[in-house]
Amino acid sequence: MGVLMSRRQTVEKVQKVSLAVSAFKDGLREQPSTRRRAEAGGTRRGTLEQTVQEGEEEASAGPSQPEESSASKAAWERLRDGRGVEPEEFDRANRFTPPAFIRPKRELHDDEPPDISLEQREQVLNDEMCEICEVWTAESLFPCRICSRVYHDGCLRRMGYLQNDSSVEVTETAHTETGWSCYYCDNLNLLLTEEEMYSLMETLRHCKIIPETCLTLDDFLHYKHLVHKQQFERPMAEAQEERAALQFSALDPDKKGHIEWHDFLSHESIQLLQKLRPQNALLRLLTAKERERARAAFLALDQDSDGFIGEGECRRAQHAWFRKHQKETPSCNVSISHVGPMSESSPASSGSSKSQEKTLPAAEQEEARPIDWPGFLRENVAYILAARPNSAALHLQPPA
Repeated sequence: MGVLMSRRQTVEKVQKVSLAVSAFKDGLREQPSTRRRAEAGGTRRGTLEQTVQEGEEEASAGPSQPEESSASKAAWERLRDGRGVEPEEFDRANRFTPPAFIRPKRELHDDEPPDISLEQREQVLNDEMCEICEVWTAESLFPCRICSRVYHDGCLRRMGYLQNDSSVEVTETAHTETGWSCYYCDNLNLLLTEEEMYSLMETLRHCKIIPETCLTLDDFLHYKHLVHKQQFERPMAEAQEERAALQFSALDPDKKGHIEWHDFLSHESIQLLQKLRPQNALLRLLTAKERERARAAFLALDQDSDGFIGEGECRRAQHAWFRKHQKETPSCNVSISHVGPMSESSPASSGSSKSQEKTLPAAEQEEARPIDWPGFLRENVAYILAARPNSAALHLQPPA
């Protein structure tokens, strides 16, 4: 009990300091905008948010301009800080204070190959106490399928992260093999460093993408054309445009004709990680549960236990990480609790994979290159990370 009380006191002190720092930062953030409204022609600071806001103020004029500028600035700040959209009427008196998300920093050894052994299994254990209130109540805790954190549904509601629809989803899937991702793991944008986030925000501004808005197919293709021309200084080829259209369809599983902002942001975040970081750095982002799930998939595919699988099997594994919203099916003889989804078409379902492999032409089987365990991880790491969100959207479309 003494250790528990000591930890609780430490957490309370940290929360108080975090609140004070957040309030101080908010004051600094609001002060320049207030001074700029009061003194028309005052000095301008060269921050990213103020530069875009001033450009919008010069480009447009109207009676609703101040309100639009304020809302746009707030949206950019939420994007920069990794915060979600807060309800318009947020009763903070009856809610916990949302945590301050701290973006990661790159380390010197991040690009070196990590030691992820196939034979040495990892013991996957969930935390014993709720991440928010630090109280243990046994079966009423909901585990995250990606990390070791556990939560009370009541605590998630008081944080504002659990609404009516998502509450049913958490209750139904948290204790199944499908699992549920907590608000840390559900947001792929939190994997970006401050420098990477700055680069993404610059790209979005250059392409005139408005945060927290839905994108139609035309908007998405126009954005992809601008990004491609900016990066390669040439127009996008027809085949690339077709792949972009397929990616849009993957981000719109319900065929609504538009993609949600959080799905678009997750897609762009994982795309940027692929572009700026080597695969070794991406492998270091995998959690113990994700590594164990990858081991189970590879061992199930390696039927002859020679340490190699076929290229076709590896490609099918890239699709299988996204099987998050299918009905429960009996898993294979390799079972890992709360590690991730398993389905009949998953890489760990050896019968389905082997039957599909037999249908391949003999010539194609001969030409397929064998892939070992390190190669399997490198080929799949981006798709494993992209499958973290709870959304049914495919945030990174695997090749056909």
